[in-house]
Order: sequence, then structure tokens, then C-alpha cells
Amino acid sequence: MRISKALVLSGIALLPIFSAVQAQDETPPAAADWPRYARDLGGTRYSPLDQINTANVKQLAQAWSFRLRPEGGAGLLGGTVPIVIRNVMYLPLGNAVVALEADSGKEIWRHPVQGMVRRGVSYWPGEGKLKPRIFYSVGNAIVALDAATGKLDTAFGKGGSAAIEGSPYSYPPSVYKNVLVVGANTAEMPRGPSGKSRAFDARTGKKLWEFNTVPQPGEVGHETWLDDGWKDRSGTNMWVWYTTADPKTDTIYMTIGSPSPNYYGGDRPGNNLFGNSIVAVDAQTGKYKWHFQTIHHDLWDWDLPAPPVLFDVTVDGKTIPALAETGKPGLMYILNRETGEPIHGVNEQLVAAADVPGEWYSKTQPIPVKPEPLSRMRWDPSDIVTLEDTTPEHVAACKALLDSYGGTFFNSGPFTPFFLHKEGDPPRASINLPHNGGSNWGGSAADPTRGVVFVNTSESGSIGWIEDRDPKGNYGNGTNASTQIYDRGSLVGPGAYSSFSASFETKDGKRMNLPCIRPPWGRLIAVDGNSGDVLWASKLGITEGLPGGKQDTGSNNTLGGPIATAGGLVFIGATSDRRLRAFDAKTGAILWEHELQYAPLTVPITYQGKDGRQYVAVVAAGARMGAAAARGPDGKPLNNESLMVFALPRKGK
Repeated sequence: MRISKALVLSGIALLPIFSAVQAQDETPPAAADWPRYARDLGGTRYSPLDQINTANVKQLAQAWSFRLRPEGGAGLLGGTVPIVIRNVMYLPLGNAVVALEADSGKEIWRHPVQGMVRRGVSYWPGEGKLKPRIFYSVGNAIVALDAATGKLDTAFGKGGSAAIEGSPYSYPPSVYKNVLVVGANTAEMPRGPSGKSRAFDARTGKKLWEFNTVPQPGEVGHETWLDDGWKDRSGTNMWVWYTTADPKTDTIYMTIGSPSPNYYGGDRPGNNLFGNSIVAVDAQTGKYKWHFQTIHHDLWDWDLPAPPVLFDVTVDGKTIPALAETGKPGLMYILNRETGEPIHGVNEQLVAAADVPGEWYSKTQPIPVKPEPLSRMRWDPSDIVTLEDTTPEHVAACKALLDSYGGTFFNSGPFTPFFLHKEGDPPRASINLPHNGGSNWGGSAADPTRGVVFVNTSESGSIGWIEDRDPKGNYGNGTNASTQIYDRGSLVGPGAYSSFSASFETKDGKRMNLPCIRPPWGRLIAVDGNSGDVLWASKLGITEGLPGGKQDTGSNNTLGGPIATAGGLVFIGATSDRRLRAFDAKTGAILWEHELQYAPLTVPITYQGKDGRQYVAVVAAGARMGAAAARGPDGKPLNNESLMVFALPRKGK
């Protein structure tokens, strides 16, 4: 997987956060702080705080809350993670950025935004006469604020902002020393704007470098795009909202998504680097160091969303700098983070090919020796949901779905392909697991003191085939390649392709949509990075619409992720059942859970306030299941998005 020849490249911009008492990202964050999306440069989401621990977590109670957008409007803040530096919390409200007292929620300042700020903001500790800054992005520009006042810092860029030329990036830049890294938001079209990454100077806003995620002539990986498939290729971008980095080697790790379009690659033969790859680059120059591709020639839309988590492992008495990467297929790759070499082995396993005209199929795909797959990758009829699992209505709906596709299906295990179906042909559908399940946006956390990785996974599947495009058909607005293929007239069409789940009406008249595979549908898993063994796997989430005794199913959790603490706890929301939970990090037992008004579909944080108390905070968004939308005095819908903050009771109370 390693390639050593030089690569010509260039730039991107910024993201996370840091305490002003730190020396330019080279030391760990202050114990009390949560200064970036994943807390530290390695993305461990591990806090050394232990005031809240396995012995007292059951006493955790709500301390304060803050409604993100009380005036209503589009609910676009799912996935938002605040940051905390020296008892000041910074977070976006969509149309504003605010600073709050982290131990009380009292507003310190508010900066109105022209545009939309999502996911988070980034902190830079300043340098010399330059004061600490808060950075955010509005898509076509990075904006700098004075961290103390919330006013534009006009010493940055032009009047406080630096233009992002080319493809926009709507998320906060990743901050590494004085480098701001940004990815690209591209429509999932085969031809269009580049998905290349870029970097800017946090002091001046000057562009530093860019990196071609589709290698151009003369660059490493260009030979993996046959028949000029690289020309004007879109997608293949770092679309997630943060990166991780290793200050010991000055390396930034980018995760690159799949090439566009998603389910057809006849116009892009070859392995298609750097699609579906971890790419390590020099933080100051963007120069290529190494890459590891998790899928060759992706035909399943199995992007690499979250970046790798960095930690050290011990193998045969030797300490190895490692990283762990998970993605939608539900596989975890544990690699040497300085070389990209697998630590516990990866096999290039033979996989099946299909018969779509003009398609190019990779003969093999990389499957880790260890850990074992974290999600189901094979299907057979015994996997179909039963009356023992759920309800007669659900079972009947799943049977009807299977019957609509002919009742017989193809599955060859990992990376099952879709076959061509022409009008008048008998059905020939493939079932592929885990579709867009596995580990998604939420990514992983790690306890670096033990070398243990915590990751939440979802179970789901897809069912369908490839068919010719109907020129009279309505396939949407042209931005979603999940239902469109623009070259050679082929597509995974509506009705010919769907999630392997079924919608049905319950006895009391409510609509539900549940997977057609047997539970569990969601799990939280602990992996020992030293050995590659799974330590425990616990169900994550319940399905409240099912009868009592059948609700402990686990549930979809693709939009959130875990954090770990020195108190021996793993906190996670992620599920639509509106619970924030604390698990025992050593056993996987649930020690505490709290039902929120809305679903916490993001990553929680923990920090210590000025009052000496440890807090746990999470953004909860979306309407409460089965409840009407909240409305303000004017009758307009309120955004169901709130920051919820928890702590142990004050002493003496």
C-alpha cells in the first residue's frame, strides 16, 4: 500500500481548538479543557478527568441547558460539538457564534453570521502580538474572530476573512500549529469541481498548499486512473469536518471519500487513488508521505468519513505508533501511523464481480486479519427478522420487500456487487451488508493509556440492481448520485435499489421503518489495539415502538460517536431514542442513561468548569419521537436543538 516516489501537491485550511497556555499544539490539552472537536490532535476524545467515574456516574444530573436557535428556522445543527478553553465554551448556532461561561451557560458574547455555521468552530492560541482566535467557515471563506470579544479580527486575511477558492468547505478548519486545513464539499457528480484539500496560514490567511486528492499527471497514484478517468473528476474529497495530526512527525492524516458517482465506475477504471484512503501529508507543505486505500474502485458509496484516531500499541514488547481507522463497511484498520503498514495484518481477499457493461471490478479488496469485522458482511435467509425479534407487521413488510425483488438474492460476503437488470428480465437482486451502516460520521475514541479503541457501529443492508436509465424518468435534482449515474446511461434507480429495511404500520396506527435483518441493529464495541481482539460488544439503543420485551434491539447510530474518560467511562448519544448513556469502559455495562427531549446525534464532550466541577455536555437535535413540533409565541416552529449539560450534585446538596 505504500508508495515512496514524490508527489506534486498543494493546499487546504483549518479546524480544531487549543488552550492559550499551550505551546502551539505540541503539548496535550489542559486537563480541564476540550479545545477541539475530538479534544486532542490525535482525535482520541479521551479526557484525563475522573471526578465522574464508575462509582458515582449514576448521580449525574442536568446542570444547565442552552437552546441553540430559539427563533426557529432550518434545523441544520445536528452533529454540532462545542469546544471549551479555560471555562469559556464556544459553539455555532447556525446564524451566529456564541461564547458562554462553561459552568453556568451565561452568554459572554454573540457574533452574528452572514450565512450558515455548522458542526463547530476552531480555536487558535495566537502568536506574539496576535491574540487567540476563533475560526469558522461559511463555505467560501474562513472567518477569524477575537476569542475574547467575538469581534472580527481584521489582522487575518482581508478584513477578517480569507477566501476559499474552488470547491467550498462549510465546516470549521482543522488547526495544527499555524496551519488551517480544509477539505471540499462537492456534489456527487462524476465531472465537476475538484475535491482537493487546501491549507492556509492561521496568522495571515495566506494559502500555504493544496493536495490533489485525484492525482494529476506525474503525481503518485495517477496510474490508478485508467482511460483518463481522472480528468475533471469530482468527489474523492475530504468532506468530514476535522482531521487528526501527529506533532512528533509533523503529519496530518486526511480521510478521502469515494469517487463520484457512487455506484457506477465504468468511466473511471482502476483503483482510483486517493479515493477511500487515509493519506498522510506533511503539515507544513502538504507533501505526500504515505497512503492506505481501504477500498479499491468503490462501487458502494463506502466513504471514509471520520479521520483515524492516534495512539500507541505494544506488540511483542515493542511500542508502535499506531492509528485506527473505521468506516462504513464495518472494518477497522490498525496501522503504523509513521509508515501506513498494517500492524495486525491485512489480506487482499478475492471478491466477486458482476456484469454491468463497461464496469471495472477490482479482483481483491483489503480485509484486516484483526480485528474481526465489526458489522455483519454476509447475508443468508437465516438473517431475516422473525416474529421472535419484532412484530407480525414488521415481518410481513420485510417479506413483501423481499418478494418484490423476486425472492432469491445474491450475496458473496464482503463487497458484494450489483448486477445489471434490463426491462423484462427476471429479478436478480443483490443484498449487501452493511450498506451505510458500519462506523459512520461518529468515528472512534481511544483510551491511550490502555491502547483500547471504542467505536459505535450500525447494522443495515442494501438490496437492488443496476438498470438502464429511463430518459423520461424523474431522478431528482441531479445532485444525489445515490440515485443517478450520468455516464453511459446507467444508474441504481429508485425502486431498483433501496435500504434493506421496511416501512409498516403498527397496531396503534403509527408508522415505523426498521431493518429486515435480525437485531442487534446497533452496538458499542471495544477493541484492544495491542492484540486486535474485540474486548466487548454491547447493544446501543432501543426501539421504543416495539412491544415491551422486544425493545432491546440496538439501533442506528450513524451520526454520533463516543468519548472516553479517566473515570473509566465511555459516554455516547448517537441513537434516535434520545438517550445519553455512560458505559463501563472495561466491561461494556451501561452504568447511567438519561432521556433527553431530543436525540443527541453527535459527539458529547467533558470538561472542568471554573467551579471545579466536571461537566458532560451534548447537543440534542430533532423533534421528539411522536411529539408535535415546539412552537414559539408567534406560532412559528422552534428549532428543536439544545445544548444539554450534566454534572454531579454540588457537595452538601
